[in-house]
Amino acid sequence: MPFEVSTERPGLLQRAFAILRFLATKGIRGGALTEIARHVELPHPTAHRLLHQLISEGMVTQLDNERRYALGSLAFELGLSAAQQFDLRGLCRPILQRLALEAGDTAYLVLRSGFEAVCVDLEEGPSPIRVITLQVGSRRPLGVGAGGMALLAALPSTERENVLDAIQPQLDADWGMSRDFLIASIEEAQRKGYTLIRNRVNAGVSAIGRHFTDTTGRPIASLSVAAINERMTPARVKTLSTLLTQSTQDIGHALRSSKGRWTGVN
Repeated sequence: MPFEVSTERPGLLQRAFAILRFLATKGIRGGALTEIARHVELPHPTAHRLLHQLISEGMVTQLDNERRYALGSLAFELGLSAAQQFDLRGLCRPILQRLALEAGDTAYLVLRSGFEAVCVDLEEGPSPIRVITLQVGSRRPLGVGAGGMALLAALPSTERENVLDAIQPQLDADWGMSRDFLIASIEEAQRKGYTLIRNRVNAGVSAIGRHFTDTTGRPIASLSVAAINERMTPARVKTLSTLLTQSTQDIGHALRSSKGRWTGVN
């Protein structure tokens, strides 16, 4: 059955994309109809009907024996196709691997996608105590993790205020982060040149992040390193900051040497 967008329902296509973005945050467990409907602000019957239209197109699948929904096979196939054109992951992978090896802990590549930060790659370091705070494909509002906060702090002030207006209700409800707290974190990141968070997302875990820009100077992604609190001493924070600075500079050089596919991405 073809996917239909009714002209009598303004914003229905946007709601469909909102569902897909939400399911991307839920991973293999998927999301229940109730939470999906609440997230996209639709009545249950409308959300249910939209989900089944997405299922018919392969963009969503209903998990066996559960009333939960997850991204479907077509979403995966489209992602593979897009990766051939927008292969930031492939360009950054050698640098990410080197960063994880030199840092000793898990390193992440996080991409800005609108109001969200998306983990597009990770590399585990050789530390015997490994911290995995994100999976590839995980999404969070900008400002939650170290990578997302680094991106948020790097945005032009007017754009940053617009982002804060959009994400603040979710940050209040799901993460307990007030506007004042975020602003203080942004100012600290701007002052230091990197983001350092402790126990913000996972208890006992610290993370440090730094953004990088495309060839126009626009913040598009970030690198971060996460470790248990005991390993994130002041001396090690200084070392990791230096490693992140070098790594993001190397990515900038690689972007300038590429075909410019990432110019103007937001």
